[in-house]
Amino acid sequence: MEQLLIFIFTGAVAGVLAGLFGVGGGLIMVPALALVLPHQGVPDAVYMQVAIGTSLAVISATSLSSTLAHHRRDGVQWTVFWRIAPGLAAGAIAGAFVADALSGALLKRIVAVGALLVATQMIVKSFATAAAVTKAPSTPNGAELFGAGGVIGLLSSVVGIGGGSLTVPYLSARGLSMHQAVGTAAACGMPIAWAGAVGFVIAGWNASGVPDPHLGYISLSALAAIAAASVSCAPLGVRLAHGLPPHWLKRAFALLLVVIGLRMLLS
Repeated sequence: MEQLLIFIFTGAVAGVLAGLFGVGGGLIMVPALALVLPHQGVPDAVYMQVAIGTSLAVISATSLSSTLAHHRRDGVQWTVFWRIAPGLAAGAIAGAFVADALSGALLKRIVAVGALLVATQMIVKSFATAAAVTKAPSTPNGAELFGAGGVIGLLSSVVGIGGGSLTVPYLSARGLSMHQAVGTAAACGMPIAWAGAVGFVIAGWNASGVPDPHLGYISLSALAAIAAASVSCAPLGVRLAHGLPPHWLKRAFALLLVVIGLRMLLS
Protein backbone atom coordinates (compact mmCIF):
# COMPACT_ATOMS: atom_id res chain seq x y z
CA MET A 1 0.00 0.00 0.00
CA GLU A 2 2.83 2.40 0.86
CA GLN A 3 4.46 1.83 -2.52
CA LEU A 4 1.14 2.39 -4.30
CA LEU A 5 0.64 5.69 -2.48
CA ILE A 6 4.16 6.77 -3.48
CA PHE A 7 3.35 5.99 -7.12
CA ILE A 8 0.02 7.87 -7.01
CA PHE A 9 1.56 10.92 -5.34
CA THR A 10 4.48 10.87 -7.79
CA GLY A 11 2.08 10.71 -10.74
CA ALA A 12 0.00 13.59 -9.43
CA VAL A 13 3.06 15.82 -8.97
CA ALA A 14 4.46 14.83 -12.37
CA GLY A 15 1.12 15.59 -14.05
CA VAL A 16 0.86 19.07 -12.56
CA LEU A 17 4.47 19.81 -13.52
CA ALA A 18 3.86 18.55 -17.06
CA GLY A 19 1.04 21.01 -17.56
CA LEU A 20 2.70 23.86 -15.70
CA PHE A 21 6.20 23.82 -17.20
CA GLY A 22 5.93 21.63 -20.31
CA VAL A 23 8.19 19.02 -18.71
CA GLY A 24 7.38 15.33 -18.60
CA GLY A 25 8.00 14.92 -14.89
CA GLY A 26 10.73 12.34 -15.39
CA LEU A 27 13.06 14.00 -12.90
CA ILE A 28 10.38 13.37 -10.27
CA MET A 29 9.37 9.89 -11.44
CA VAL A 30 12.79 8.35 -12.02
CA PRO A 31 14.11 8.98 -8.47
CA ALA A 32 10.80 7.82 -6.96
CA LEU A 33 10.85 4.65 -9.05
CA ALA A 34 14.52 4.10 -8.22
CA LEU A 35 13.57 4.24 -4.53
CA VAL A 36 10.68 1.77 -4.77
CA LEU A 37 11.66 -0.72 -7.50
CA PRO A 38 14.47 -2.47 -5.55
CA HIS A 39 11.90 -3.22 -2.82
CA GLN A 40 9.71 -4.86 -5.47
CA GLY A 41 12.47 -7.29 -6.39
CA VAL A 42 13.95 -5.52 -9.41
CA PRO A 43 17.66 -6.48 -9.62
CA ASP A 44 20.30 -3.86 -8.85
CA ALA A 45 21.81 -4.32 -12.31
CA VAL A 46 18.69 -3.07 -14.13
CA TYR A 47 16.52 -1.13 -11.68
CA MET A 48 17.61 2.22 -13.12
CA GLN A 49 16.80 1.05 -16.65
CA VAL A 50 13.35 -0.04 -15.43
CA ALA A 51 12.87 3.30 -13.67
CA ILE A 52 13.75 5.25 -16.82
CA GLY A 53 11.73 3.03 -19.17
CA THR A 54 8.66 3.21 -16.93
CA SER A 55 9.03 6.98 -16.62
CA LEU A 56 9.03 7.37 -20.40
CA ALA A 57 5.95 5.14 -20.68
CA VAL A 58 4.11 7.36 -18.18
CA ILE A 59 5.20 10.49 -20.04
CA SER A 60 3.68 8.97 -23.20
CA ALA A 61 0.26 9.37 -21.59
CA THR A 62 0.92 12.54 -19.59
CA SER A 63 2.30 14.50 -22.54
CA LEU A 64 -0.80 13.73 -24.61
CA SER A 65 -3.10 15.00 -21.85
CA SER A 66 -0.97 18.11 -21.34
CA THR A 67 -0.72 18.81 -25.08
CA LEU A 68 -4.47 18.65 -25.60
CA ALA A 69 -5.00 21.10 -22.74
CA HIS A 70 -2.38 23.52 -24.15
CA HIS A 71 -3.82 23.15 -27.67
CA ARG A 72 -7.25 24.24 -26.45
CA ARG A 73 -5.58 27.46 -25.31
CA ASP A 74 -3.67 27.92 -28.63
CA GLY A 75 -0.41 27.18 -26.86
CA VAL A 76 1.14 24.70 -29.36
CA GLN A 77 3.13 25.79 -32.43
CA TRP A 78 2.34 22.75 -34.59
CA THR A 79 4.55 23.80 -37.52
CA VAL A 80 7.60 23.61 -35.28
CA PHE A 81 6.41 20.37 -33.69
CA TRP A 82 6.05 18.46 -36.97
CA ARG A 83 9.53 19.55 -38.06
CA ILE A 84 11.29 18.64 -34.82
CA ALA A 85 9.38 15.42 -34.05
CA PRO A 86 11.35 13.05 -36.38
CA GLY A 87 14.65 14.08 -34.79
CA LEU A 88 13.20 13.71 -31.30
CA ALA A 89 11.97 10.18 -32.05
CA ALA A 90 15.24 9.06 -33.66
CA GLY A 91 17.29 10.43 -30.78
CA ALA A 92 14.99 8.85 -28.19
CA ILE A 93 15.30 5.37 -29.70
CA ALA A 94 19.09 5.69 -29.79
CA GLY A 95 19.06 6.91 -26.19
CA ALA A 96 17.29 3.75 -24.99
CA PHE A 97 20.12 1.57 -26.27
CA VAL A 98 22.75 3.94 -24.87
CA ALA A 99 21.06 3.66 -21.46
CA ASP A 100 20.93 -0.14 -21.77
CA ALA A 101 24.71 -0.20 -22.23
CA LEU A 102 25.41 1.91 -19.12
CA SER A 103 25.59 0.70 -15.52
CA GLY A 104 22.84 1.50 -13.04
CA ALA A 105 25.27 3.51 -10.91
CA LEU A 106 26.32 5.67 -13.86
CA LEU A 107 22.71 6.23 -14.90
CA LYS A 108 21.92 7.27 -11.33
CA ARG A 109 24.69 9.89 -11.47
CA ILE A 110 23.48 11.13 -14.86
CA VAL A 111 19.94 11.57 -13.51
CA ALA A 112 21.29 13.37 -10.42
CA VAL A 113 23.47 15.75 -12.42
CA GLY A 114 20.58 16.34 -14.82
CA ALA A 115 18.34 17.29 -11.89
CA LEU A 116 20.92 19.78 -10.59
CA LEU A 117 21.46 21.31 -14.04
CA VAL A 118 17.72 21.72 -14.61
CA ALA A 119 17.36 23.24 -11.12
CA THR A 120 20.08 25.77 -11.90
CA GLN A 121 18.43 26.63 -15.21
CA MET A 122 15.02 27.08 -13.59
CA ILE A 123 16.37 29.31 -10.82
CA VAL A 124 18.10 31.55 -13.36
CA LYS A 125 14.98 31.69 -15.55
CA SER A 126 12.74 32.45 -12.57
CA PHE A 127 14.63 35.69 -11.94
CA ALA A 128 14.24 36.87 -15.53
CA THR A 129 12.21 40.06 -15.54
CA ALA A 130 8.77 40.22 -17.04
CA ALA A 131 9.95 43.29 -18.90
CA ALA A 132 12.50 41.36 -20.93
CA VAL A 133 12.39 42.15 -24.63
CA THR A 134 10.32 39.66 -26.60
CA LYS A 135 12.12 38.16 -29.59
CA ALA A 136 10.54 38.29 -32.99
CA PRO A 137 9.12 34.89 -33.96
CA SER A 138 11.60 33.02 -36.16
CA THR A 139 10.82 29.46 -37.22
CA PRO A 140 14.04 27.42 -37.55
CA ASN A 141 14.56 25.45 -40.75
CA GLY A 142 13.90 21.73 -40.98
CA ALA A 143 17.53 20.62 -40.85
CA GLU A 144 18.22 22.61 -37.69
CA LEU A 145 15.08 21.30 -36.00
CA PHE A 146 15.92 17.69 -36.90
CA GLY A 147 19.44 18.06 -35.49
CA ALA A 148 18.26 19.82 -32.34
CA GLY A 149 15.54 17.22 -31.93
CA GLY A 150 18.06 14.39 -32.22
CA VAL A 151 20.22 15.79 -29.44
CA ILE A 152 17.25 16.58 -27.19
CA GLY A 153 15.68 13.17 -27.81
CA LEU A 154 18.92 11.29 -27.09
CA LEU A 155 19.65 13.10 -23.83
CA SER A 156 16.03 12.92 -22.69
CA SER A 157 15.74 9.19 -23.32
CA VAL A 158 18.99 8.41 -21.50
CA VAL A 159 17.78 10.31 -18.42
CA GLY A 160 14.10 9.32 -18.71
CA ILE A 161 12.51 12.75 -19.12
CA GLY A 162 10.11 14.27 -21.62
CA GLY A 163 12.66 16.85 -22.73
CA GLY A 164 10.78 20.00 -21.75
CA SER A 165 13.70 21.26 -19.67
CA LEU A 166 15.77 21.22 -22.88
CA THR A 167 13.08 22.04 -25.44
CA VAL A 168 11.61 25.10 -23.71
CA PRO A 169 14.93 27.03 -23.56
CA TYR A 170 15.73 26.08 -27.17
CA LEU A 171 12.35 27.14 -28.56
CA SER A 172 12.38 30.32 -26.49
CA ALA A 173 15.82 31.19 -27.85
CA ARG A 174 14.54 30.62 -31.41
CA GLY A 175 11.77 33.18 -31.01
CA LEU A 176 8.72 31.43 -29.59
CA SER A 177 6.94 33.12 -26.69
CA MET A 178 7.23 31.34 -23.35
CA HIS A 179 3.54 30.46 -23.61
CA GLN A 180 4.06 28.67 -26.94
CA ALA A 181 7.46 27.27 -25.95
CA VAL A 182 5.90 25.50 -22.95
CA GLY A 183 2.92 24.23 -24.95
CA THR A 184 5.06 23.05 -27.86
CA ALA A 185 7.52 21.40 -25.47
CA ALA A 186 4.62 19.45 -23.98
CA ALA A 187 3.80 18.18 -27.47
CA CYS A 188 7.47 17.36 -28.08
CA GLY A 189 7.33 15.05 -25.08
CA MET A 190 5.12 12.68 -27.08
CA PRO A 191 7.61 11.48 -29.74
CA ILE A 192 10.42 11.40 -27.15
CA ALA A 193 8.41 9.31 -24.71
CA TRP A 194 6.72 7.05 -27.26
CA ALA A 195 9.90 6.25 -29.16
CA GLY A 196 11.98 6.01 -25.99
CA ALA A 197 9.49 3.66 -24.34
CA VAL A 198 9.49 1.39 -27.39
CA GLY A 199 13.29 1.41 -27.30
CA PHE A 200 13.29 0.36 -23.63
CA VAL A 201 10.81 -2.44 -24.38
CA ILE A 202 13.10 -3.77 -27.11
CA ALA A 203 16.34 -3.26 -25.16
CA GLY A 204 14.92 -5.03 -22.10
CA TRP A 205 12.98 -7.75 -23.89
CA ASN A 206 15.31 -10.52 -22.67
CA ALA A 207 16.17 -8.91 -19.33
CA SER A 208 16.27 -11.47 -16.53
CA GLY A 209 15.00 -11.03 -12.99
CA VAL A 210 12.51 -8.22 -13.63
CA PRO A 211 9.34 -9.20 -11.73
CA ASP A 212 6.03 -9.49 -13.56
CA PRO A 213 4.04 -7.75 -14.84
CA HIS A 214 6.57 -6.05 -17.08
CA LEU A 215 7.20 -5.33 -20.74
CA GLY A 216 10.92 -5.12 -21.39
CA TYR A 217 12.23 -2.45 -19.04
CA ILE A 218 8.73 -1.14 -18.24
CA SER A 219 7.00 -2.05 -14.97
CA LEU A 220 3.34 -2.29 -15.88
CA SER A 221 2.06 -2.07 -12.30
CA ALA A 222 4.00 1.15 -11.65
CA LEU A 223 2.96 2.48 -15.07
CA ALA A 224 -0.74 2.00 -14.33
CA ALA A 225 -0.66 3.70 -10.93
CA ILE A 226 1.52 6.66 -11.91
CA ALA A 227 -0.11 7.28 -15.29
CA ALA A 228 -3.64 7.34 -13.87
CA ALA A 229 -2.72 10.10 -11.42
CA SER A 230 -0.49 11.94 -13.89
CA VAL A 231 -3.02 12.15 -16.72
CA SER A 232 -5.72 13.30 -14.29
CA CYS A 233 -3.57 16.13 -12.90
CA ALA A 234 -1.94 17.45 -16.10
CA PRO A 235 -4.88 19.75 -17.00
CA LEU A 236 -4.63 21.31 -13.53
CA GLY A 237 -1.03 22.27 -14.30
CA VAL A 238 -2.10 23.87 -17.58
CA ARG A 239 -4.71 25.97 -15.77
CA LEU A 240 -2.07 27.10 -13.28
CA ALA A 241 0.33 27.94 -16.12
CA HIS A 242 -2.24 30.21 -17.73
CA GLY A 243 -3.56 31.74 -14.53
CA LEU A 244 -0.62 32.24 -12.16
CA PRO A 245 2.83 33.87 -12.36
CA PRO A 246 5.09 30.81 -12.33
CA HIS A 247 8.35 32.23 -10.93
CA TRP A 248 7.78 31.20 -7.30
CA LEU A 249 6.60 27.77 -8.39
CA LYS A 250 9.69 27.43 -10.56
CA ARG A 251 11.91 28.25 -7.59
CA ALA A 252 10.13 25.74 -5.38
CA PHE A 253 10.46 23.07 -8.06
CA ALA A 254 14.12 23.92 -8.52
CA LEU A 255 14.70 23.49 -4.78
CA LEU A 256 13.02 20.09 -4.92
CA LEU A 257 15.29 19.07 -7.80
CA VAL A 258 18.36 20.16 -5.82
CA VAL A 259 17.30 17.94 -2.92
CA ILE A 260 16.63 15.01 -5.26
CA GLY A 261 19.90 15.45 -7.15
CA LEU A 262 22.05 15.74 -4.03
CA ARG A 263 20.33 12.76 -2.42
CA MET A 264 20.99 10.58 -5.46
CA LEU A 265 24.61 11.70 -5.70
CA LEU A 266 25.31 11.10 -2.01
CA SER A 267 23.33 7.89 -1.52
